[in-house]
Amino acid sequence: MRIIVPMAGMGKRLRPHTLTTAKPLLPIAGQPIVQRLVQDIVKVSNQKVEEIAYVVGRFGEEVERHLISVAEALGAKGTIHYQDEPLGTAHAILCAKSALDGPVTVAFADTLFNADFELDQNNDGVLWVQRIDDPRQFGVVVLDSHGVITEFQEKPQTFVSDLAMIGIYYFKDGARLREELQYLIDNQIMNGNEYQLPDALRNMVKKGAKFTPGTVKDWMDCGNKEAMVDTNSAYLRYNATSQWISKEAIIENSVVLEPCYIANGAILRNSVVGPGVSIGKDAIIENSRISESIIQNNAVVQAMCLHKGMIGKFAELSGVAKDFSVGDYSKIKL
Repeated sequence: MRIIVPMAGMGKRLRPHTLTTAKPLLPIAGQPIVQRLVQDIVKVSNQKVEEIAYVVGRFGEEVERHLISVAEALGAKGTIHYQDEPLGTAHAILCAKSALDGPVTVAFADTLFNADFELDQNNDGVLWVQRIDDPRQFGVVVLDSHGVITEFQEKPQTFVSDLAMIGIYYFKDGARLREELQYLIDNQIMNGNEYQLPDALRNMVKKGAKFTPGTVKDWMDCGNKEAMVDTNSAYLRYNATSQWISKEAIIENSVVLEPCYIANGAILRNSVVGPGVSIGKDAIIENSRISESIIQNNAVVQAMCLHKGMIGKFAELSGVAKDFSVGDYSKIKL
């Protein structure tokens, strides 16, 4: 099986953090979102993963080397493909057309999950979904009486289904998907000036393809700052282990309320940290109370009361506050 990870988006809803770091490379429990995503797919998949194909913007050689090393650590070949224009989800997947061969999982790099995958070989694919209260801001699927997907609706304003697509798809035949994606491009079939994956799926269903819904125990979005810190807390909770706390961290006169992730070289003094907090490498926390927050590498937080905060690399905060979203290298004193 191959995994394709489209991750070229600009991440505007996560600014200022994405001004210096691509959204899929922001950390959840100390590792980039995309790294957590592919690790989890490989862990729960019942097929050997031969290749992980990343569809990226121009993120630089250092990022590309890291992505390839992630794939190799999982026993797969890593490949890099470029999407230079924001032309939609179908276009993004087709940028990795060489990987669209045989069984393929497509996973968009702004979501994490808690699930046991079942790759149904009796049908043409599986689309993972989550039942939600308000489907008006999501793409949803409609099922027939046998549980087979018959229709795809993008952000329906009148109710047709509450089963939202979470951005993870399995296709038994990647070449068949490639043909449908190419058909959209060749015939300029666009929705909102973009080539969209649901249009290709709709064509496949019309031609007899059978897709079934897969369900997840939890869908963890990483689309904005609030979602990121909630996902970080949830991910720590689902994977709770004392190994999240490095033995090389310095913890002086402080209390850590697990689950927390504390990286090598982090320093905690006279503070209460947790639950649901990730603290990056060489970050310094002093005289503070921090809960459900992400503190990135080399950040300094002093005399803060921080809840659901997201603090960038090398940022410095000093004072008293409740909620902050501070980009890399910023300095704030209150």
